[in-house]
Amino acid sequence: MFLGLDISTSIVGVTCINKNGDIILCDHCDLRKKKGLFEKAETLKKFLIARKHPPLVVQEIWIEQPFTFFKSGRSSAKTMATLQRFNGMASLIVYNIFGIEPEYVGANEARKLNGIRIPRGAKAKEEVLKFVLDKVPEFDVEYTKYGNPKAGYSDRADSLVVAMAGCGLWKQRNLES
Repeated sequence: MFLGLDISTSIVGVTCINKNGDIILCDHCDLRKKKGLFEKAETLKKFLIARKHPPLVVQEIWIEQPFTFFKSGRSSAKTMATLQRFNGMASLIVYNIFGIEPEYVGANEARKLNGIRIPRGAKAKEEVLKFVLDKVPEFDVEYTKYGNPKAGYSDRADSLVVAMAGCGLWKQRNLES
């Protein structure tokens, strides 16, 4: 089974799929009300431990790489440093829980491996969610009274894309060897 994570300091998407791409677990951990990286990390740790079931035999863990380039008007060095730090903390938590060293895949590479194209000017999270809703019938979304996806569902979709990319890379690696 393949565990995919979309890590941020506000909401972490967590998806586990089998090698056929069937969803075993698709959830998110809401960290928005937690203060400080250590409280967020401890909350994520408890969340993952609560969802680790005996039949959940994880083979590989894939984590979306945090951005390493500045985007004009969107990120600051402080924001990027915080995300990198939390990504490292989350990576260690995952390693300690599952005993597997995580691998990393960039968001653009994960989307490309799944055939997701983001039109110029479109919001990537919205496009990924649309793609997942179109291609994965068992993926459910809850909506607000205004018709928008509730918080966390875009993160779930992103973690699913990461898990599917990891599964695809694993298959590719095993066909080559």
